[in-house]
Amino acid sequence: MKRTFSSLRIRNYRLFFAGQAVSQTGSWMQRIALSWYVLQLTHGDPFAVGLMALAQFLPFTLFGLFAGVITDRLDAQRLVIWTQVCQLVTAVGLAAIAVSGIAQPWMLYTIAFLNGLILVLDVPSRQQLTYRMVGRDTLPNAIALNSSLFNASRIFGPSLAGIILGFAGVGVCFVVNAVSFLAVLLGLLAMRTSEFFPVEEFDRPSILGGTREGLAFVRRQPRMLIVLGLTVILSTFCFNFNVTLPVLAYNTLHTHAAVYGLLSAAFGAGALAGALAAASLSKASARTMIVGALVFTGGELLLAPAKSPVLVGALLFVVGAGFTVWSANSNASMQLAAPDRLRGRIIGLYFYAFNGTGPLGGLLAGWLCATGGTELAFAVAGIVGLVGTGVAAHRFRGVNSAARARAQPVRGQGRSHLASVTHNQSS
Repeated sequence: MKRTFSSLRIRNYRLFFAGQAVSQTGSWMQRIALSWYVLQLTHGDPFAVGLMALAQFLPFTLFGLFAGVITDRLDAQRLVIWTQVCQLVTAVGLAAIAVSGIAQPWMLYTIAFLNGLILVLDVPSRQQLTYRMVGRDTLPNAIALNSSLFNASRIFGPSLAGIILGFAGVGVCFVVNAVSFLAVLLGLLAMRTSEFFPVEEFDRPSILGGTREGLAFVRRQPRMLIVLGLTVILSTFCFNFNVTLPVLAYNTLHTHAAVYGLLSAAFGAGALAGALAAASLSKASARTMIVGALVFTGGELLLAPAKSPVLVGALLFVVGAGFTVWSANSNASMQLAAPDRLRGRIIGLYFYAFNGTGPLGGLLAGWLCATGGTELAFAVAGIVGLVGTGVAAHRFRGVNSAARARAQPVRGQGRSHLASVTHNQSS
């Protein structure tokens, strides 16, 4: 237990954690309400929810590759403050059109696109700020706690949103989200910059040159390439719950907004359990990552034929746990393998792999739901995800075997040669 919450001993991280606890809950309320609102305005059209995913993730596809370079060029704390202010502005705009009753689908798509533009910079800058707050040794724990916080809010936000949707409408959800950004801004402004962990000095990279340097570094790291490849597969085909869950509740189960909120909360509860399990581990590992991916994708395959809300909720709990065990280990392994001068770019590349195919994944999920219902969408996600995870596991074994072979001394040579090989491998 002491290891699980070790990052909270650091004052700056406690302020960040507390502010995010409020803000993330509001953000989940907005996500749930927005998907449901689109279904209401389009009379249950699954493809319209896919278009919403396109609007949300298209900025990552267009600009995400360069986000890490921009993060490396700027001060992480100031950048996070500005991204939070901009999200506050878009939340106010969304609340205004909903409360006034003038909302049209194209308006929601436009605001979703603008918010996506902000998140392109917000995501890697928050990861960079986390490193400055807690340092290298505590980073895996802080990443897992960030994931725990994100998924705890995924329990309370959707549950609260489901209740408010039934009694007060979507506009109130959007207003609550706008107000919630004040908490994270207060926490950021109260931080002591003198207590940030130092990073090595380096020249600020140019946009194109810095991007090429980050890509060249990753190409020389076989384990990073495997992590990124698996991330692209799972994020494209399996992580489309912003499309599949509202359609599952609205069309497949024929339930109301409160049940949709509870199903989302069930995924969040499982994700929280998985994140706390990841936080209790001393280090990130490929084996834990693969186990999490297998649970995540296998659970989705089991979801395909499920028709009972209780069974669906139980399976979503399992899927959520597997998801965060996989994603927390993937994120931490990428950051820990990156040198200080490239960390922002490596983070940016990881989240580009995670979000860059979001438009394609959202449209694919919407089309699958429109063609064969959520049964087809979950079946495709589970099968493709399991195959991709199996390939990644095989590639990890190959890389590890090659590394062990290089570390073995040549027969007939002495201990001095073994020491030389070991030194070269660690340099």
